[in-house]
Amino acid sequence: MSYILTTLRTKHEVDNIIRDTIDKVLVLRFGRQSDIGCLQLDEIIAKSSQEISKFATVALVDVDSEEIQVYVKYFDITRIPSTIFFFNAHHMKMDSGTPDHTKWVGIFQRKQDFIDVVEAIFRGAMKGKLIVTCPLPPERIPKFQLLFKDL
Repeated sequence: MSYILTTLRTKHEVDNIIRDTIDKVLVLRFGRQSDIGCLQLDEIIAKSSQEISKFATVALVDVDSEEIQVYVKYFDITRIPSTIFFFNAHHMKMDSGTPDHTKWVGIFQRKQDFIDVVEAIFRGAMKGKLIVTCPLPPERIPKFQLLFKDL
């Protein structure tokens, strides 16, 4: 399914899509196409792309690309897949009851969960919010032990 979705491999491509995506949520999935979790998430994203196309744009970011490492470090991408959201070049955060509000770590259990999250971010962004509450029930939110570096 990843062949349907745009894959970004350079910092320039990521910078441009963040800057140029206006009045839509930008969904960036950080991962690698050979990872089973990424493939599962990509399938959900691809199946959802038509339904969210009016209010969201999705791109895949190759974490193995040397030029992307600045973003991997900046967003502390230690687990893949990790999904980051933007709206009008602003990083959108989501409180999902986990210690990390900056990104969604892991896969979505179903297509509708992904659509609901992107829609919640869009609605919040339209109201001027930079952080929204996750619309999913706690049992459908992946839980990970976060390892903080340099503590």
